[in-house]
Amino acid sequence: MTETLSERAVDNEGFRRALAVHAAGVVVVTAQTGGVPVGLTATSFSSVSLNPPLVSFYVDQSSTTWPWLRQAESFAVNVLASDQADLASRFARKGVDRFAEPTRWGPGPGGVPLLSGVSAHLVCAPHTTVEIGDHILVVGLVTGTGIDTAGRPLLYHQGRFGRFTPHS
Repeated sequence: MTETLSERAVDNEGFRRALAVHAAGVVVVTAQTGGVPVGLTATSFSSVSLNPPLVSFYVDQSSTTWPWLRQAESFAVNVLASDQADLASRFARKGVDRFAEPTRWGPGPGGVPLLSGVSAHLVCAPHTTVEIGDHILVVGLVTGTGIDTAGRPLLYHQGRFGRFTPHS
């Protein structure tokens, strides 16, 4: 009898433990739909292509933010700075007004919410979405950028937010 691919897959807990040792950058993806700002924290952000300029992130199919984000004409990827762990946690929580105080933000091109104090932001137009497993791959065409601070990035590692300290 031949094994199916799903039978060959490692169990969820083993998979999580293995991925926990990989440090990832942290972003908050923001958009505005019907005058309502929405956002979520993502650690799956990646550059995809230089020409055309494309970036991607994944969102859980069960996300309550995804239906709103999916309708947006543009979105921003806010690259968090090392001192913004509280902001990352806030945008990862359910049942809170993520844009209320102490969150600082303002409208960017097309009204897309841009968070204050981030290392950089990339304004994007939706390009492609693909359902993959229990997530949705979202690819955006970068239509604008801004670098707010030259600080160090916020990282996610072993279930915690932390800072990068370079070797001398």
